[in-house]
Amino acid sequence: MRRGWAQAAAGWQREQAHPHDAVIKRIAQMSWIALVGMPLYYVVWHDWFPQPYENLWLRLAGMAVCLPGICAVRFARQRWFPAYQVAGLTYILPFFFTYMYLMNGANSVWSESLLIAVILLFHFDFALALLSYVIGTSLAYALYYVLHADGTLVQLLMQGQWPIYLFAIVAVSLAKVGRGMLEAERLAGMAAAMGTVSHELRTPLLSIDANSRGMKRLLQQAPGMQERDRVAMEKALARVEIEVRHMNNAIDLLLLSSTASQRTSRQREVLSMQTMVKSMLERYPFANPGQAELVAVTVRADFQFLGQSDLCSMVLLNLLRNALAALQRAGKGRIRIIIDGTRAQPRLLFIDTGSGIDPARQPHIFRRFYTYPQGSGSGIGLSFCQEVLDAWNVTIRCISRLQRYTIFALDFPRPVFDVTDFEPV
Repeated sequence: MRRGWAQAAAGWQREQAHPHDAVIKRIAQMSWIALVGMPLYYVVWHDWFPQPYENLWLRLAGMAVCLPGICAVRFARQRWFPAYQVAGLTYILPFFFTYMYLMNGANSVWSESLLIAVILLFHFDFALALLSYVIGTSLAYALYYVLHADGTLVQLLMQGQWPIYLFAIVAVSLAKVGRGMLEAERLAGMAAAMGTVSHELRTPLLSIDANSRGMKRLLQQAPGMQERDRVAMEKALARVEIEVRHMNNAIDLLLLSSTASQRTSRQREVLSMQTMVKSMLERYPFANPGQAELVAVTVRADFQFLGQSDLCSMVLLNLLRNALAALQRAGKGRIRIIIDGTRAQPRLLFIDTGSGIDPARQPHIFRRFYTYPQGSGSGIGLSFCQEVLDAWNVTIRCISRLQRYTIFALDFPRPVFDVTDFEPV
């Protein structure tokens, strides 16, 4: 039980240290709204529809708190950002709105405003929102008690608003769980279907692969066949073999995606990035030698990291497949893979000079079931990569310019383990 709680706490801490793009975007949006809304609603409640209490200094402090938030994309990977996220949300939503609610005698305007603030807060991660709500509400009530130790606090507590706020928290949380369950059920359905038919698919694929290889050998010995026909048939059989390998990789990806969370919690091993990249290139089903020559590997310095070899292979294969698809769409370009262990945080770069990614699409590429271009796949490849890498405390970022280039940067934590305790793979 204690171990389970420790793993859950570690997972939450890791998620806050490496927030998803959607969370970062939400923080930036909320910061802009607060930065504009704080002075605007001071005018509304002070001049247009005067309320019993207003405080310009509290609003100016809220605007100052929001300034780093509008640059969340830039600061999200900084070590201080998780603490700022908690402190900022705590001040802007539960503390400010609860304190104003109390100072205005729990009137209808601030009762409804506080309800909206609670709903907005619990659209964030539940543990983060609950922590922020408890701290912010407690501080607001404590400050009000210090300033008004005259019994009015008890009267405000009896206003009957608590059941409404509690209902809002439960309703928003259940709605979030429902969306997560639908996504999980969709992925589980795909996995169940693939698990059921994987054997039935792999068996004929294995037979097709074996027969195509046999036919290639027979073609080399067949008398009387024109060289042109022989070359054409050999190319056709080679394409069959490549498609078989692509289908096997797709099956592996679908099966691994459904069990990624369980697999990342297994015992890890020390992996060499140079070895993993070499293995990936040997395993990838290139269409022809010319396609393989489009990929260049630069090793500035090898580095080691803790992970699982099967998951790492699938992550690298998926990134290479996406890069090759970008080259095919653009009809041009090359791919460069850079292994850089000289940095404080070792880095792996996948750089292609293919089609690039539309800026409007880029924030969504790591979202599960999102495909780019539309209908080009199952939409689980990059979400699978991010899930695995997040579990290893590795950040993955995408930088792209349409029709120019795409860069996937994987920043690994500096190893803190003793490599003599593990056997490198």
